[in-house]
Amino acid sequence: MTTTLYQDALRSGQEAARTAVLDRAIDLLVTEGIPALTIRRIATEIGTSTKVLYTMFGGKEGLIDALYQEGFARLRRAQERVPGSPDPLTHLGDLGTAYRAHALAEPAYYRIMFEQAVPGYRPGSASLAVAEEAFGVSAAAVGACIDAGVFRPGDAREISKLLWAAAHGAVSLELGGHFPPDTAARRYEALMTAVAGAYLARPATTTDEGHPA
Repeated sequence: MTTTLYQDALRSGQEAARTAVLDRAIDLLVTEGIPALTIRRIATEIGTSTKVLYTMFGGKEGLIDALYQEGFARLRRAQERVPGSPDPLTHLGDLGTAYRAHALAEPAYYRIMFEQAVPGYRPGSASLAVAEEAFGVSAAAVGACIDAGVFRPGDAREISKLLWAAAHGAVSLELGGHFPPDTAARRYEALMTAVAGAYLARPATTTDEGHPA
């Protein structure tokens, strides 16, 4: 007897089965568009019943919420896997590099997170809370730069959001084909270095005698 995609995933547990559903759903969204994103079509694709999917997600809106939240959960895990560094600015830079790498590895999820791949979809408060959690690691890294005196005092979360805005802009241009592969990484690093540089603590000014002013 041939097993289905859903049954194969279910052997590894409910979470693996849920991931299999979401990955097939996002593939359908990217390859065939919104009309393919139906509970019935997805159930057929993975080899389970519509009842299972309604129980899991509550309907199409719940499925889209789940896709949105899954994208941000994966981003958070990617950030959490970045090794620490004795130099807080190096660690912050490593997080930025990991952000770009993750976006390029998961372009379908990136689009549903940021590019309104589902017209008219607006994430609710629960989904927005999951999105906010994804940036806790970068905010903590900015806070470490402030605490170490590398950055000037400021609002760590606000600074991290501005760094994210820069990262997102560059990554979106790259995903859209506007930054070719041979220049995208260089431009990304140059942009992130420039934005971070705006927050670096200035060295103490000195008098003509060489003493601090």
